[in-house]
This record gives sequence, C-alpha cells and structure tokens, in this order.
Amino acid sequence: MKKNCFSAALAACLSLAGAANAQEALSPRQSQIALIAAYTANGDQKKLKTALAEGLGAGLTVNEEKEILTQLYAYTGFPRSLNAINTFMALMQEREAAGIKDNHGPEAKLMPADINKDECGKKVRNILFGREEEPPASGYQLFTPVIDTYLKEHLFCDIFYRDNLDYLSRELATISALAAMHGTQSQLTSHLFAAKNMSLTAQQAQQWAQLIKKRVGRKEGKIAQKLIKEIFHQDKNAA
Repeated sequence: MKKNCFSAALAACLSLAGAANAQEALSPRQSQIALIAAYTANGDQKKLKTALAEGLGAGLTVNEEKEILTQLYAYTGFPRSLNAINTFMALMQEREAAGIKDNHGPEAKLMPADINKDECGKKVRNILFGREEEPPASGYQLFTPVIDTYLKEHLFCDIFYRDNLDYLSRELATISALAAMHGTQSQLTSHLFAAKNMSLTAQQAQQWAQLIKKRVGRKEGKIAQKLIKEIFHQDKNAA
C-alpha cells in the first residue's frame, strides 16, 4: 500500500517537469518571476514591492507569488525570504484597502504522509539536471551527508512537490536569485543547466540575462550573459 501510494504521489510530483515551453520569448509573467526573485535575493524591498504588484498585473496569482518567496529561503536564507514576505503582506493590505481584488489561485496540494522523500528528491533532482539515475556520492555529499539529505528530502521533494508553480518557473526564480547574489556562480551555472533542461530556450535565456542587467545590475547581468554563452553554445543558431 505504501509503495503504491508513493508511486502515485511521485508520478504527480514529477509530472510538472514534462510541461513544454513552446514560446520563444519570456512572457510578462516569467519576467516578473525573475525580478521578484532577484529583488528578494538582493534585499531591495522598494523594487520588490513594485515587481510583486507588476507580477499580479502580469497574471501571477497571490499564491504563486507566495510560493516564489517561500521557495527562495532555500537559496537566500530565511531573513531575505521573510523580509520579502513581509513586503508582500504590506502590499496586499494596501491593495485590499484600495478595493483591488486579486486572484489568489489554488493552494498547493498536500503531500501523502507516507511518501519516500529520499526517492522523490532523487528523481526530481535527476530530472532537473538531466540524469537517468543518481551518480555515486562525491564531494560535499561525502564530507557532510546531512546537507545532501536536506537537499533531496526538503528542497527537491517537500518544496518541488508543491504544484502551484511548475518546474521551469521554480528554476527561473532560482537562477534569478543566484544571479542577484555574489559568490554563487557555481550554483548559478548548475541551475542554468536545469532551466535549460526544463525547456528554457537560448533566446529566453538571453532575454533573462538582459533583464537582470537592466533591472538588477550591470555586473550581475554580464556574469549571467557569460554563463549563458557557455551553457547554450550548442544552441547558438537557435532563434
């Protein structure tokens, strides 16, 4: 029974990764995900407030924006995430007082109590990074095994199981946050590969880097552009 329950839950958990992204340009919704994540990471609350409001206007639901801010604690830490949530809470109070009715959207589905989080996290991580199976443990996984447990069971299962953001949107938020921080190029490179695996195109990646350069910081954008040239080099002739 437990195995069947896990199989069904895992299938639901992984089904989001198959969503195709046929468009050739970043949508207004995707652009706002990027800006919300970047301003959460660098702590610019004024610009974050504007991005959150623009995101609602671009079609993001209240629960989707909550999910972005919540997920980012895994990359930016609780202080940045909580500050961003407080900014969003204040914005929502202002909008409600002004009589603005926003679309809250669906809540994330509940996770079965008996799901095997280790297996769920492994399979989600393998999908994101384009692997058929988990490679042998190495590096930090051997030096501090518990951090890999947290990554698998909490980040890639507890968080990615939540279905009110698809995998591409989650990776777009992640790369935007990492691009806005310093000293995270290694992780940014890995997650740009994951975003590519989740169907981010070369053109969309270039637009994303230009957005970071214009709206977040020139230095941050130039680093993003450099990494994109390396990662999408095989797609240099793509539209």
